[in-house]
Amino acid sequence: MHFYHHPYSVESQKVRLALEEKDVDYTSHHLNPITGKNLDSFFFRMNPSAKLPVFQNGSHILFKTIDIIEYIDRLASVSNGESGAPINAQVMNWMEKIDGWDSKIFTLSHMPKKYKQFVIRFIRRVIVSRMSDSPDLASLYHAKLRTIYDTEDRLMNQEFLEQSQEKLNSLLNDAEVQLNETPYLTGEDFTMADCMFLPILARLSLLNLEDEYINCRPKISKYYNTVRRRKSYKLVIGRYFLGWKKYPTLLKTSFFLVVRTIFKRY
Repeated sequence: MHFYHHPYSVESQKVRLALEEKDVDYTSHHLNPITGKNLDSFFFRMNPSAKLPVFQNGSHILFKTIDIIEYIDRLASVSNGESGAPINAQVMNWMEKIDGWDSKIFTLSHMPKKYKQFVIRFIRRVIVSRMSDSPDLASLYHAKLRTIYDTEDRLMNQEFLEQSQEKLNSLLNDAEVQLNETPYLTGEDFTMADCMFLPILARLSLLNLEDEYINCRPKISKYYNTVRRRKSYKLVIGRYFLGWKKYPTLLKTSFFLVVRTIFKRY
């Protein structure tokens, strides 16, 4: 089994938490979307959206986060001699609710404008370069380039950004109500729903928005302090972004982008 992902990717974090919680063995492949590695032709042929993560088990390839997590859950159940029954409705409802919020747009909207424009411009140049290297994929790269421009348009649409913020607040408010009743999102046990929710809190923390979104909600704050002590969190997120660790992680990527831009190596 092969898993294509990157520590920066919230969607990748969701799946990696599921893999670690279910103790599923896999071969890890890091593709940094900020440096455009997910646009290399070998990966683009497998997944023309170039989105992370991608999970491959033989000829079976999955792209959507929820589909991958459902597959992992069934795989782990069968390996443990259980029936491999679908995820129960309550957990699935929470997973779909969490999946309905776009963390990418929110993250980009909170990046410094100068850095954001630099990254987007770099990615556009990577796409053009890959298009030249693989002309048989030109139409697919053109489609990807259009999605980049669409993302830029959304980032300039204040109404869209406000809707994203409202959706996040609604999700967090619902979680606050639930966590007033149970220690985890769906009851007494940590589930796949928690695997999907935890990276959202981690992203808010990375963006220094804990006071605005987490600390003002006492139940979520308590929950976050509890779940980030889990081994899976330390392996998937804490290893890269806990405390001072986020600085070398981010600086390494920034240095890479600057050097590649100076030498025009896209």
